[in-house]
Amino acid sequence: MGYMEEYRKWMDSPALSAEEHAELAAIENDEKEIQDRFYAPLSFGTAGLRGILGVGLYRMNRFTVGAATQGLANLIKSYGPRAMQRGVAIAYDSRIKSDEFAQLAASILAANGIQVLLYESLRPVPVLSFTVRTYGTLAGVMITASHNPKEYNGYKVYWEDGAQLPPKEADVVAKEMDALDMFTEVKTMDFEQAKAEGLIKILGAESDEIYLRQVQKMCINPDAVAQVADEFKIIYTPFHGAGYKLVPEILKRIGYKNVICVPEQMVIDGNFPTVKSPNPENKEGFNLAIEMAKQQGVDLIIGTDPDADRCGIVLRDSQGDYVTLSGNQVGVLLIDYVITAKKLTNTMPPHPAVLKSVVSTEMARKVAEDNGIACFDTFTGFKFLAEKIKQFEATGSHQYLFAFEESYGYLCGDHARDKDAVIASMLIAEMAAYYRTKGMTLYDAMQSMYERYGYYTEQTLSIVMPGVSGLQRMAELMKELREQPLKDVAGTPVKDVRDLQSGIQTDLATGETTEVELKGQNVLYYDLSDGTSFIIRPSGTEPKVKVYIMANGSSKEEADAKVEKYAAAAKEIVK
Repeated sequence: MGYMEEYRKWMDSPALSAEEHAELAAIENDEKEIQDRFYAPLSFGTAGLRGILGVGLYRMNRFTVGAATQGLANLIKSYGPRAMQRGVAIAYDSRIKSDEFAQLAASILAANGIQVLLYESLRPVPVLSFTVRTYGTLAGVMITASHNPKEYNGYKVYWEDGAQLPPKEADVVAKEMDALDMFTEVKTMDFEQAKAEGLIKILGAESDEIYLRQVQKMCINPDAVAQVADEFKIIYTPFHGAGYKLVPEILKRIGYKNVICVPEQMVIDGNFPTVKSPNPENKEGFNLAIEMAKQQGVDLIIGTDPDADRCGIVLRDSQGDYVTLSGNQVGVLLIDYVITAKKLTNTMPPHPAVLKSVVSTEMARKVAEDNGIACFDTFTGFKFLAEKIKQFEATGSHQYLFAFEESYGYLCGDHARDKDAVIASMLIAEMAAYYRTKGMTLYDAMQSMYERYGYYTEQTLSIVMPGVSGLQRMAELMKELREQPLKDVAGTPVKDVRDLQSGIQTDLATGETTEVELKGQNVLYYDLSDGTSFIIRPSGTEPKVKVYIMANGSSKEEADAKVEKYAAAAKEIVK
């Protein structure tokens, strides 16, 4: 069915409300908008659904959420009564319609005879992952679009280990969605009736308490906090999102007495009125916090995104200016600190390992291996890091200390299987206390690490390719790069290229090929002759191509110059 036929089908459906009909009627003369909304359904994958809010097949709305939930219900029912009884945990963040979608999903699952555990108000992503693991549900649903702009929402599905849905199960849900009529074949029941019948049970503070106790156990060196707690101040902002309650609470529980929250950003609001984008990567989101920090002489600011799985920090540098650290820098600081603290407290396991995504800084490997710790790469996305942790548990080969990805995601501990800004905030605060006892700030600690391990600089470029034409161009670009491999980048020869879709590495000088461990993802990884990594991959969740540049040198200036040179080249290669 073409997009115009799909549009007319929706216009003619009695399932739409008057308001939904009016939204579609308003675009009847805008074929480009109709095409964008109806050219295809939102694809359901291991990351679930994510899209712009609105009426249409390629939008997040009650019908697409309903179809995904019915597809999930069909999958669970195929496993029988025990699976239905184990049920599904549901949580949601502060985004527009998140609470509505969560209640809708709960009502649909209940109508299918599936037990539901639903949080009474917004919660962080890691709490949902923790709930699946702790309460033994078969699956979990998190209504969130992470750090995307306010126009977006999403639907993430987790499986029984607390990690995102595996490919096999995701394929089943996708096929079930394709086979059903989202207007007539989605079961539902009254929400209050489902609660009265015990099909929907509400979770609240008692679950938070279990979660917080688990997180606090991962505090490695509370004595360091105790030494500075009376005078050390931290400013925290949740960017109007789900970290507003649990992050300040865990900081207080490990001993901090001066946790100052940004009042304007403690207001729960899916329009994110004080920021252009609720993303802790962007320094402008911290403007209010920085003004408070200047007034109160605070060295450390912590911020978490709307679903509190990503965590960013702002520091005062040696000149007194407030600067952001990249996700790579925070990750490396935490790796070095966790290793140091484990050694100090004699809690290092026998076969420790650090995990990172393949596009995250190689400085992490340098720090780990210089300290006798193994370092492993996985594909981008925390579900792959979770798979590696699960593999370690199954084989007993290693015990993971810390896992991270450059996009501000960090995890420590066994309570969850997705990135956790609550535990990251706790460890950052503990780390800051430790360095304060040494007369150092976190900024000083970062400079010290460069002196010890070398200078590493990274940059990620996101080239946006929206709409139908964008998807087509992304596919064409990767095809062209495979058919006509890059021989150099900005004049620097490519030593070898790893095609992580086929799992084949090719030495460009000899033409020799070898198999690599990672394969099955649309990623091209170029090793340049000067030691720089140049990586190209289409995003799996957003309409953009990402280019990752990871350079190192004997000085900051040398590393920075490499990144600048290759970033300029990237814009010519990816267009």
